[in-house]
Amino acid sequence: MAFQSEERPGESVTKFESMLKTDDVYFFDAEDFEEIIHYYLNHGKIALAKKAIKIGLQQHPASIALKLLDVEVLVFENNLELAERLLDELQVLDSNNEEIYIQRANIYSKKDNHEAAVALLEEALELTTDSFDIHSLLGMEYLFMDDFKLAKDNFMKCVAFDQQDYSSLYNVIYCFEFLEDFDGAITYLNDYLDKNPYCEVAWHQLGKQYYSKKMYPEALTSFDFAIISDDTFIGAYFEKGKVLEKQGKFAEAIENYETTLKLEDPTSHAYLRIGRCYEKEGNDEMAKYHYYKTVHEDPLLDKGWLVITEFYYKKKNYKKAIYYINKALNIDGDNPNYWKKCGKIHTALKDYDNADFSYKHAVDLGNYELDTWLSWADVTVLDRRHSDALEILLQGQQFYPDRAELSYQMAGIHLLQDDRINGRIHLMKALKQNLEKFEGFHQAFPQFATESWVLELHSASKRAS
Repeated sequence: MAFQSEERPGESVTKFESMLKTDDVYFFDAEDFEEIIHYYLNHGKIALAKKAIKIGLQQHPASIALKLLDVEVLVFENNLELAERLLDELQVLDSNNEEIYIQRANIYSKKDNHEAAVALLEEALELTTDSFDIHSLLGMEYLFMDDFKLAKDNFMKCVAFDQQDYSSLYNVIYCFEFLEDFDGAITYLNDYLDKNPYCEVAWHQLGKQYYSKKMYPEALTSFDFAIISDDTFIGAYFEKGKVLEKQGKFAEAIENYETTLKLEDPTSHAYLRIGRCYEKEGNDEMAKYHYYKTVHEDPLLDKGWLVITEFYYKKKNYKKAIYYINKALNIDGDNPNYWKKCGKIHTALKDYDNADFSYKHAVDLGNYELDTWLSWADVTVLDRRHSDALEILLQGQQFYPDRAELSYQMAGIHLLQDDRINGRIHLMKALKQNLEKFEGFHQAFPQFATESWVLELHSASKRAS
């Protein structure tokens, strides 16, 4: 397995590259070749790693370490059959080499046989005292198997071995989050911080856990400590801004978001958050300015176009709203929420054909929310297509069989069709499902809600409840 080498090439790497440039042949120890190959693998220079392996094996044909690095590259390139044949040969020569088991595990992992990979890694553990890398690989295999508890246990061992192994620390917290054990994550991070009080990564992760539990003062304190530990930590400023937003402290939130813009190249997400803060403060001009900066910074960010759409929709400038929702749809035409928004805007524009098309598209793409069915049915009622509206509501009832809103709306539509029998049946069903929702029926169908027979049904239902 490739170990972490220094960022700058060592003397062996420099000498090797000098050899390649001059076509001279220099002799290197096998250990030097290992260092050279590890350096190239860690920096993604696979072609140079392969060249070093080839020359290394020419100079040291009996080196098992170099042969194992050859296997590692073969596995990386999915040349699994040849890798297995080489491992078979190596196992005859050195049956207790844990790296052989590790590479066999990598092959099984590539073949999606994660149980077999785990079994081999467990065997490798028996053969070595340096178990750090193996626990990391076990953690990944358990993640592939969706066994987050065992994955967490193995990544914890990595962190216990190396407190600066932030990759494993992130994986531990990821497992806690997937298990929805936010309290466990908080306890673990607090224990970690007792030993590493100036770890900005841990403070940042702790703040995110508190944020998930809506413990905003605690989250704010954690992000402040992350910034104290590293005053250039952009993620901490950004997350602190989100907490301040939740607390209604928009000016302070903007200040933190703007800090991220100063520390690094501007990001569309920061502009978006700043725009939202200004909008919540009622400063529409500054909000609009930052929303446009959002899409200027990243024209492919569909959320940027969507927030501009929302801005104009709230201002009832529906023509601009439809222009910008179409921008979002051009980027992500398979997003059902964008089609739903498109339906609302077309409805406001009284363009019922396109509203109908948009809602149908939203449903076809998987948006089955209750208000989608109700809004889609409303559109067809406005377009005087009552039978279509009833069919839409029947589809909605397949997902929400006990929701009174659908029954009340069906009752009203039947009454619009002068079908008092079905209107009465659905109204009785709706009153039984939820008596309090009758007020919604009264607002939607005032011409029927005050009829004597309807009021009698409502009174009888009240008495029965």
